[in-house]
Amino acid sequence: MELLIVPVDVPEMGDHRLKSWAKIITNVDESLSTGWAFDGEFVAVGGIQDLEVGSVLMVYGEKGSRTNPHPIVGVFRVNSDSTLSQEVDATGKAWARTVRDKTAELLVTEFVPMKMEWSPELMRYSQAALSEELERRRGLPT
Repeated sequence: MELLIVPVDVPEMGDHRLKSWAKIITNVDESLSTGWAFDGEFVAVGGIQDLEVGSVLMVYGEKGSRTNPHPIVGVFRVNSDSTLSQEVDATGKAWARTVRDKTAELLVTEFVPMKMEWSPELMRYSQAALSEELERRRGLPT
């Protein structure tokens, strides 16, 4: 099966002045209850990254002060429409143990991409016209 790569806007959690990172999780060591339990490749936060559909993305950030940071973590699944589905989140110093089991479960659960149902009205437009409209709508303020 061919890997599907989509552009995803990786969110930045917490205060941008404090520590933040994002990682594509490939393995979870269930004997650990710290951040070292999560293996994977780091990706940049706060911008567009090309990620594989179905992959598990962990985003870590901190809020508060530099002397007393408060961790915030979200674990997401990458969808085929370039969106993220938040699967689990945690705050506080025990964040790693809080998200560990659900994250491990996500890695062994088969991901079924969303099926796009096309209406007959859309079939009359060319791919180029649909792409142009999508880009136009992405640029509109929400």
